[in-house]
Amino acid sequence: MADHWNGSSQSSESFVNIPPIKFTKLFIDGNFVDSVSGKTFEAIDPRTGEAITRVSEGDKDDVDLAVKAARFAFDNGPWPRLSGSERGRILMKFADLIEQNIEELATLEAINGGKLFSLCKFMEVPGAAMTLRYYAGAADKIYGTVLKLSKGLQGYTLREPIGVVGAILPWNFPTSMFFIKAAPALAAGCTMVIKPAEQTPLSALYYAHLAKLAGIPDGVLNVVNGFGETAGAAISSHMDIDKVSFTGSTEVGRKIMMAAAASNLKPVSLELGGKSPLLIFDDADVDEAAKFAFNGIFTSKGEICVASSRIYVQEGIYDKIVNKLIEKANAWVVGDPFDPQVNQGPQTNKNQFEKILSYIEHGKREGATLLTGGNSIGQKGYYIQPTIFADVKEDMIIAKEEIFGPVMSLMKFKTMEEAIKRANDTTYGLAAGVITKDLNVANTVSRSVRAGVVWINCYLLLDVGCPYGGYKMSGFGRENGMDSLNEYLQTKSVVTPILDSPWH
Repeated sequence: MADHWNGSSQSSESFVNIPPIKFTKLFIDGNFVDSVSGKTFEAIDPRTGEAITRVSEGDKDDVDLAVKAARFAFDNGPWPRLSGSERGRILMKFADLIEQNIEELATLEAINGGKLFSLCKFMEVPGAAMTLRYYAGAADKIYGTVLKLSKGLQGYTLREPIGVVGAILPWNFPTSMFFIKAAPALAAGCTMVIKPAEQTPLSALYYAHLAKLAGIPDGVLNVVNGFGETAGAAISSHMDIDKVSFTGSTEVGRKIMMAAAASNLKPVSLELGGKSPLLIFDDADVDEAAKFAFNGIFTSKGEICVASSRIYVQEGIYDKIVNKLIEKANAWVVGDPFDPQVNQGPQTNKNQFEKILSYIEHGKREGATLLTGGNSIGQKGYYIQPTIFADVKEDMIIAKEEIFGPVMSLMKFKTMEEAIKRANDTTYGLAAGVITKDLNVANTVSRSVRAGVVWINCYLLLDVGCPYGGYKMSGFGRENGMDSLNEYLQTKSVVTPILDSPWH
């Protein structure tokens, strides 16, 4: 079993049977195919840093083929023309197939993304099925409105699918993000070209296989593995893609937005991460507050866009919270994600691993107090200790930039007004939290902090029915809820004259 501060020295086969990798090619027009160039790249196991398999590397030529298939399926195929209830029935079957293959899908997420096998098996993969069922139920409830016009006219609106959607996924939640984008787009009647992150392509290919088994017509759902600079850029600038949905960094989001504008002015949805504050007030329950703060950043090894990476604690309970956080860090087990005793697996990829360690060094150099952690673990794999810095200032790099790893910045405040001002002192605005027993404080903070979601006396409680997205440089557009369905629909007004009407 894994030891504290050490990746497990035992092979994961002692915990779970890892099946062979079944799908490594591109999925275009209902078939698994090699890339046009014939190129492949390695899929890496972050537990060891070694290759699992090689997958086909798609680029512009492959994106062109996938878009051609998606365009034909949209313009001429049955999918957009099915009744909403029929599309919903197929999506329900897709969800059933996911549940029938949970073990294998969870294994792919663990070996390709370093995610805890147990969390994938009991939460993330079942959550994908739940997301599909949510939007399957919405597919036959896409309504227009009757318009009351001022003249002698009759008018109504139609809500129509936007067309061919390009979805560019991040590597931190490969399964969740696949369906957060695919489920509403498919329910709306769109067709899709999906590019999974090059670091984590394996589960997306498996989902493409299940989509075909569920009865989704050829060309409706295409998956092109590849790199952002080639396949992602081709999707962003493609003249025959009608909408792009992207989750990732602000830097790449800018490039996608520029490419969309320079091509066919396609609309984009951008969810670009954050530097989310959690405000803990003196009246909070110390144990509960410490739990929310700790889990908010160290769950899924800190690779969460809404992670509570900036913790503001009111001075009256600051020392107590610090002691609780250190206690939790000392009990946190880092190791093989298949080990049921482990709390944190390896970072997803080598680049992110090295980036996190460089940020930790920045924190040390800038004068923040390292309370615990701060080092990598083991001789192989991408394991990092849970790291907590105190005495952090807003102008420090670790307080300003998104680290996307298990690194907490801990700060003290005096008044609510000060806390709100400091919480908003960021270019990001994705999420925030407030821990207090005072309803007035909770209401004031939740309305004052500029963030797309604010949690009160909880943290990281996401739900398929609850929209989330960014303010400021955290992007725009919303995932989840009916707001997300609307991202893949457009409104058409239909107007006819009413001659000699007895009333207007």
